[in-house]
Amino acid sequence: MMTGMNTEVCDPAELAALREIFASRPEALPPIGSDAVRSFEAEHGIVLPEPYRTFVAEVCDGLRAGPPSYGLLPLAQTPPDWGSGRPERLLAEPFPLTEAWLWEMEDDETALSEQEFEDRTAPVYDHGSLLLGTDGCGMYWHLIVTGPQRGHVWLIDENGAIPFGTRPGTCLMPGTPGFSGWVTHWAQDRSWFAEA
Repeated sequence: MMTGMNTEVCDPAELAALREIFASRPEALPPIGSDAVRSFEAEHGIVLPEPYRTFVAEVCDGLRAGPPSYGLLPLAQTPPDWGSGRPERLLAEPFPLTEAWLWEMEDDETALSEQEFEDRTAPVYDHGSLLLGTDGCGMYWHLIVTGPQRGHVWLIDENGAIPFGTRPGTCLMPGTPGFSGWVTHWAQDRSWFAEA
């Protein structure tokens, strides 16, 4: 399990780095303010992890162009391709994973029926996370807001769920974990995935 992030107090250096990255982007949406953040948290029974919490309140509530490819979503929005018939997103329910799960790699002996697969993966998509955006083709970036992975960013798509930012050589997506690390990685125009 990944640890070491402080999701309770906003690090001034992280916030300064985020401000610098977004200051030069005319496509950045204005921040929503602390009252709107507190209202959202009360409505959903959560406290957003830092530095994302301060970021949306004071710096920016979305970006029309990257990160990810189709823009950073405003707080609590879903991308157009998310679909309207999906189950309700339950932010207060803990995100169920603590390590990558590549369901496409499971062999036929452990394969689940379609209903079992849907029952098992639905919480991965809908519990304890905010959607940050999409890279298209069903690739969704989630900020985990509840559970042991709180504060981490995960990529969830048709192939599996992978955390961003773990030790190099041990994960498909090495980098600095958390929202700030994810944004910085994007701003440096680096590949999300480890080189083979």
